[in-house]
Amino acid sequence: MSRLDVNRSGEMEVFARIVELGGFSPAARAFRMTPSAVSKLVARLEARIGARLVNRSTRKLQLTPEGLAFYERSTRILADLDEAERGASTGERATGRIRLNTNASFGTHILAPLVPEFLALHPGVSLNIVQTDAVIDLMEEPTDIAVRAGPLKSSRLMARKLGAARMMIVGAPAYLERRGTPESVDDLDRHNRLGFCYARSSKGWPLMRDGVAVAIPTVGSLQASDGEALRHLAIAGAGLARLAAFTVREDIERRRLVPVLENCNPGDLEEVHAVYLGQGGMLPARMRALLDFLAARARVS
Repeated sequence: MSRLDVNRSGEMEVFARIVELGGFSPAARAFRMTPSAVSKLVARLEARIGARLVNRSTRKLQLTPEGLAFYERSTRILADLDEAERGASTGERATGRIRLNTNASFGTHILAPLVPEFLALHPGVSLNIVQTDAVIDLMEEPTDIAVRAGPLKSSRLMARKLGAARMMIVGAPAYLERRGTPESVDDLDRHNRLGFCYARSSKGWPLMRDGVAVAIPTVGSLQASDGEALRHLAIAGAGLARLAAFTVREDIERRRLVPVLENCNPGDLEEVHAVYLGQGGMLPARMRALLDFLAARARVS
């Protein structure tokens, strides 16, 4: 069969929707096809490529390594086709919807104040924003760009650095009056240390004790799912929290929170990146516009 007889972009679109919707049946409904027609389409695609793309032995859709690579390339190609058509009529203006996932602290203190300016600059763009500190899989969640704090692990993702946040331990004046202000690392033993209720790459608070780096476990009676929740708990006097400086700067200025153990602060920085699938030069104009805007305007420090 000649390549001209095969609607390869159509096959890519169906396969991409199978991955994004999590199965043959929902993709079939989206394209008003039967599940058997979608299954046959994938079988033809696999036969032509010469590789299995999807494991069908489990109830949950599972991509093979070849299927994952094909999905990533397909989404880039489809984005290019979409952008080529849109660019012909809009003069390469940024248009369309961007699905953005961000941690709560960045979303509240950095992103939210900038959103009106970005939308004014790009009136053809709309934003869907989801805030969570849990690390999502961009292959499984419907997300175009995710903002992540801390070290990057996945080599499949492209990244733009947005800044690096200084970390500090803070507590409310009322809490410190009640429990005492810690003067040394050992004083933390008598304090409630607020932590996260999900696995973090860090095993504790990094501090300096007599010139030696130590990690102090976040042992306490309260844990929360995101940095903003920890910030509000600290302001309420529930305990000490270790947070990014940009999230508590105003609280410190207004005396809602007080920095402690700054003499033991190692000065470590937590990098913040915008991550996404695909090569930068192949991104839709709307995604390039947001990435460039955040890299220029986000003030993470």
